Parts: sequence; structure tokens; C-alpha cells
Amino acid sequence: MSEEILINVTPPETRVALIENGVVQEVLIERTASRGLVGNIYKGKICRVLPGMQAAFVDAGLARAAFLHAADISTGNGERNLDITQLVREGSHVVVQVVKDPLGTKGARLTTNLSIPSRYLVYMPNSSTLGVSQKVEDETERKRLKEALRQIAEELEMHGGFIARTAAEGIDEEALRTDMRFLKSLWSSIQEKAAQAKGIQLLHEDLPLALRALRDLAGPEVERVRIDSRSTWEKAVQFASRFNKEIASRIEYYPGERPIFDLYNVEDEIQKALARRVELKSGGHLIIDQTEAMTTIDVNTGGFVGHHNLEETIFKTNLEAVQAICRQLRLRNLGGIIIIDFIDMKEEEHKRQVMRALERYLAKDHARTTICEVSSLGLVEMTRKRTRESLEHVLCDNCPTCGGRGYIKTAQTTCYEIFREILREARQFESKSLLVLASPEVIDRLLDEESQELAELEQFIGKPIRLQPESLYTQEQYDVVLV
Repeated sequence: MSEEILINVTPPETRVALIENGVVQEVLIERTASRGLVGNIYKGKICRVLPGMQAAFVDAGLARAAFLHAADISTGNGERNLDITQLVREGSHVVVQVVKDPLGTKGARLTTNLSIPSRYLVYMPNSSTLGVSQKVEDETERKRLKEALRQIAEELEMHGGFIARTAAEGIDEEALRTDMRFLKSLWSSIQEKAAQAKGIQLLHEDLPLALRALRDLAGPEVERVRIDSRSTWEKAVQFASRFNKEIASRIEYYPGERPIFDLYNVEDEIQKALARRVELKSGGHLIIDQTEAMTTIDVNTGGFVGHHNLEETIFKTNLEAVQAICRQLRLRNLGGIIIIDFIDMKEEEHKRQVMRALERYLAKDHARTTICEVSSLGLVEMTRKRTRESLEHVLCDNCPTCGGRGYIKTAQTTCYEIFREILREARQFESKSLLVLASPEVIDRLLDEESQELAELEQFIGKPIRLQPESLYTQEQYDVVLV
């Protein structure tokens, strides 16, 4: 599998696209005015303790108070299930890290279990865990990495826990030692800032998106990284020379006249990723609905009838859907609870193969995913770790016409609402006539399909009704004015 990373930089935003075998798999966007907070470490102040929720609100200098649950507070001695009132008190200062950006109306989610990533390692100063990423499956390699971490930590007199990231697989001890030295120096600097800070303060900010992409996405399978900004390219080469030497020689400056995101039709893919419907090559399609509570994905055969029997058609559509679903989860950065409604299959072997394919494609995902058992209704329930806003939330606002519902009242419904309002106004107030202001579509309907009802209403109230189209009104808006 060949991979390529494209980085598009403009003053207001940075965009990163991960390409696998010529197909866009992930798009990350960071706007300068609203950079993500995940990974940032703050010295904050407990502003409110909520014993009933076993949580506290923390003022970390952000737009909204951030949320800290008792389960996310490190005790240092491994004690668990302590009451929130035993862990923090109002007015006290605490060093916290953002684990979830503010989403919608919710504030950021915090933890005191700090974790600081480098190229190959994650350092956890308040833990004693020595672990290896689950994606490193070879048992011999897992043991080697654990032993290397233990020995290097002892040698450098570093206390705390470490996790070897997926990128550490096959990496020699010297590279791990360099990473650990960097983490030691960074942690010392954070501790020093925390000790000197008099009040609420940002102690450590995560890397900007372009450099974060080099740290987290640029593995050995990445053939090249292309950046269309010379200054960002220089910073990237400098960063990679220090922390990811093998990728440094593969970072290229892209000076082409053609926009970098046009190379693999990334702009088109972003537009498609905002649509509700995703077409499958077979003629089937997916319907993806993102709500506050969860994301639902419905698989449909559409026009695909296949060349064999119906069961075979359904099986092939579901298999094709699996690949498309896993790609869309990454491309749209969908997180939280995800419910997939595959087309019902009768054969148990087909069901097993679809589930195996789902697990295989999700294994390539950088975000942690968990597949729960198939529900009694035949729905596949899964979760995908959500730390940042989805692509739709970054790029879109709720529709001002429908208020985010995804539909508006018909012109006919609005006409009948107007009739009721006219009756209400005519009974309550004295006037010579009434003026109806509404959208052109509604006015057209009142003059055409509803003209007889309007004439009868006019006769019933004994007052003339005038109509005035307003091009700025939506199909749901209207006013009935006494004249």
C-alpha cells in the first residue's frame, strides 16, 4: 500500500489529505482562528464541584468552563472510585489536559492523566504503565519494546508510564532513547511553567496541524509528503530532521500552478463527504445521518440487481458498503456511537464475512474503534473515538431555513397556517383589510391551488385580503398585517 500526504497551507487555515493508493482517505482541517485544543495542557482553577455528577467544572481560560470527571483524575497511588469531593475542592489549582475539544454547546473534556506524544512514544507522567500499541501484533516485538522502554527509562531516571506507538514497531533502541530524552526535557519545561504560573495559564500547546501530521500520519509506507507553502515546508523538514529522520528526505515543496488539492480530486471528495448520500459502484448507496447522539448509516441496494440470486446481490452490496463505510468514517471524522443497518442477510457465513471485512478495514483507522455485538434487530453497533469536530461541523452551519432539521414545511402547510392566522386576527382586531406577506412559492399557491379557499375565507370574514410576495422570506415564514 502506497501513501502520500498533501498539505495545503493558507493564512486562515491548514488542510491535510492522506491519500492511499490514489484514493483520499482522511482530510484534516485546522483554522488559525479556532485551532483545536486537544493535547493542550493548562494550569486551571476548580470553579465548581458537582458531587451528584461526580465531576467538576474547571476554568482553564477557555470560552466555556471545561468538564473534569472523577474517573479522569489521577490519584498518584492507584486508588479508584474515590468521591469527587475527596479529589478536588473549589478554588484549588489543577494541571489538566484537554482530551476532547468543545463540541456544540459542551465545554472541553479534561483529564489529569496527562499524556505527551512524541514520534514513537507516549509519555504519561502520572502513570506507571508500560504498554505497546494494540496494532503491534507480533508478540516477540511487543516484549522487545516493553523491555527496551523499561531499560531506557531506568537509564534516564524517568518516572511515569510509557506506551510504544504503532510507529515504534521495528525501531532501534537509540531512536527510542532520543524520543525519551525529548519527552524528559519537554516535561521538565512544563513542570517549571506550572510552578511559576501564578494563576490560570496555558503550559503546553500541541503542534500545529502540518507538524502533527508528520508526527502521527507519516509512517514508513508514506512515499512522499507534498507541501505548497515554502515556510511550512522549511519548518516540516527541520521538525522531521529532529524527530522523524526517515521521512525528512521525502518531504517536497510543491510550487505547481495547479492547486495541490486538485491532484487527487481532494476538493471533490470533500464536497461528496458533506452529502447525505454516498453512491456505491454497484449501483447501491449509503445514507449517512449525523445527529447529536449518534451517526446512523443505512445500506441500500438501489438499482443493483446482480447477476445471480437476491441473497448473492445483498451479500456483494454489503461487502462493498463495508469498504465505503470505513472510508467515510475516516474522511468525515465521524465519532461516538455509530449504528450500521446492513441489508438483511439470511446466510450465517455471509454475515460472518461482512463482519470480518468490517474489522479488517477498521484496523487501518488511526482512531480507536470498537465493534459491539450485532443487536437483536440486526444492526451493527460500534464506537469510534471522537476527539475533534467532524468534517461537517468544521465546514458547515445549521441551515437557517430549516434550523438543522433537514426539511421545511410545504407551501400547502404554510397556506393553511396563514388561513388560521387570518381567522384569529380578524376575530380579535378591527381593521378594514388584511395584508399577507409570504414567500413567492406560498403566494403563488394562494393565487392558484388555494384561490377558492382564499375567496371563501375573504367572504366569511367580510374583509379584503391582499397578498404580497417577499423574496427574502423562506417557505415557512409569513406575516398577516392589519391594514
